[in-house]
Amino acid sequence: MAHIDAGKTTTSERILFYTGKTHKLGEVHDGAATMDWMAQEQERGITITSAATTTFWNWNGNQYKINLIDTPGHVDFTAEVERSLRVLDGAVATYCAVGGVQPQSETVWRQADKYNVPRLGYVNKMDRSGADFFEVLNQMRTVLNANPCAINLPIGAEETFKGVVDLIRMKAILWHDETLGAEYEIEDIPADMQAEAEEWRAKLVEQAAEFDDKLMEKFFDDPSTVSEEDLIRGIRKGTLEMKLTPMCCGSSFKNKGVQTLLDYVCAFLPCPMDTPNVVGVNPNTDKEEDRRPDEDDHTAALAFKIATDPYVGRLTYVRVYSGKLVSGSYVYDVRSGKKERISRMFQMHSNQQLPVEVISAGDIGAVVGIKDIRTGDTLCDEKAPIVLESMDFPDPVIGIAVEPKTQKDLDRLSLGLAKLAEEDPTFTVKTDEQSGQTVISGMGELHLDIIIDRLKREFKVECNQGRPQVNYKEAITKTVNLREVYKKQTGGRGKFADIIVNVGPVDDDYKEGGLQFVNSVTGGNIPKEFIPSVQKGFESAMKSGVLGGYPMDTLKVELLDGSFHPVDSDQLSFEVAALSAYKNACSKAGPVLLEPIMRLEVITPEENMGDVIGDLNKRRGQVEGMDTNRSGARVVKALVPLAEMFGYVTALRTITSGRATSSMEYDHHAPVASNLAKEVLEAVNGRTDLV
Repeated sequence: MAHIDAGKTTTSERILFYTGKTHKLGEVHDGAATMDWMAQEQERGITITSAATTTFWNWNGNQYKINLIDTPGHVDFTAEVERSLRVLDGAVATYCAVGGVQPQSETVWRQADKYNVPRLGYVNKMDRSGADFFEVLNQMRTVLNANPCAINLPIGAEETFKGVVDLIRMKAILWHDETLGAEYEIEDIPADMQAEAEEWRAKLVEQAAEFDDKLMEKFFDDPSTVSEEDLIRGIRKGTLEMKLTPMCCGSSFKNKGVQTLLDYVCAFLPCPMDTPNVVGVNPNTDKEEDRRPDEDDHTAALAFKIATDPYVGRLTYVRVYSGKLVSGSYVYDVRSGKKERISRMFQMHSNQQLPVEVISAGDIGAVVGIKDIRTGDTLCDEKAPIVLESMDFPDPVIGIAVEPKTQKDLDRLSLGLAKLAEEDPTFTVKTDEQSGQTVISGMGELHLDIIIDRLKREFKVECNQGRPQVNYKEAITKTVNLREVYKKQTGGRGKFADIIVNVGPVDDDYKEGGLQFVNSVTGGNIPKEFIPSVQKGFESAMKSGVLGGYPMDTLKVELLDGSFHPVDSDQLSFEVAALSAYKNACSKAGPVLLEPIMRLEVITPEENMGDVIGDLNKRRGQVEGMDTNRSGARVVKALVPLAEMFGYVTALRTITSGRATSSMEYDHHAPVASNLAKEVLEAVNGRTDLV
């Protein structure tokens, strides 16, 4: 996991080559990388979809099986990182030795924290001009609040980088260029590095001793008695507790440092047996239960990715936490409540499938045959149901209207969009009620570009597309008390519902999102069976706000009182009353329009800094800070509304003659100024009277 261009895919290619999985090095810039198998990835030289593979590595006389997932760096494809981290036991956080800790490095670090994934650090690109291993460690402390410990020291840097000092074995490792790094020599530490190596070794022993009592004793009595095994044990404990991040370095493109990285993956990252039992909720009792990472326990597996393969159809990637999945057997999907038959199973190697009969606890594979499944579903034994924690995906922030160039492609377009939306939880498709247009939404312009390209290549649909639209939301600022009576008499049995509600913003300490529903009815004025209908009415109404029909993320509704009719009242009446109450209350409760605000980081030469900041001010940006990075360039951090950022990359290139770079990620939604909100709403529905 890493920022864009830190070398994730190049490192993955080297791992496959040195473990014997591939026999030729595939380079990203040639479009020949094994893990970048999509046509769009090969053309653009970026990773779009996370690719999984399984390989083996020998370390300390044992053979280790490694499931490897290579994830994208662009924030537009953040869902791929999120779902991979949810199911993996460990991660290699990769950094560019020149760029250091970049914006997306922070994002993936936070995601790994969220899912409690222990990490190993790898500082790549040590051969580049400006490479500085120790500065990256320093940035990890200051920016990520991490506790990095160097287990390697680089021998040389930039064009003189030729190997590493292993601080655990206290030996130098030097790679041969002529064997593409497949062969290396283990030698004594160069005399001019001996003092530095001993200093860093002492720091390493001190950091590792905090996590192991035996090591601590040896450290205080006589540090020279600390053995390799003692040190590895201490570092491993600290890593598994997520209080220590072992750091190594190399240059994947120049074939140096990857074998030591693999050794450390085996030494320090957890195997499924090291991870705590997976905890889930029994859907029948709503109580927590756990499952051991054992083949003999009840089956529990998480579907973390769905892909459409042209030959085998729908592939569901699963991580098995306990028990095992067997080809031809049945599993129970808790969400849909259906038993599904697994027709075939595969171990994945990028986009190639290797058939297997069994996927056991701790393993990752892909299954075919499950019809009704979504990302995040739990597959388990019907007799012992369990729901595992799913994944959270951010809401899309940008949308465009699409239509097929020819009318005959209409069906193909809707089929293609449905399949793509099934694969990608951050991509949504909806039909605009007023215009009848199909609007597709995603995480950024690049994300939607790739979707349009995939429609053309995979589904043979050429599309016309509209201008990008921002995904606004709505909120209310005041609490309103309202009585809503719904009465309908049409002869015979009528409809009747009467509710009194307070509708307003959610409480400050309410963190869950959605509807905060409080039932304060006393004395049975509204029968218990009608109260869920009131809640359901408000929940469905929140999908469309009163200003421009944009969704409302949070709302607090307190049901105070009401009345019912013994004959005419039913559940539907109370649901309809809630829908009307929502519209009437929200229009009086100070409704506001919210727009997505992006966190932007621009790296620019000093002489262009004034122009860059001036341009951001024009775009309603708030500059939060300015720093200088190691190479002397200025780093500008700002919060800018997404509505002002379309085509920004091109504009930035123009201002700085192509010398500046930028990266942007979603931060939060914030209220739009009333004059701009009027313009937006006039464009949407011709009304400004509500603002």
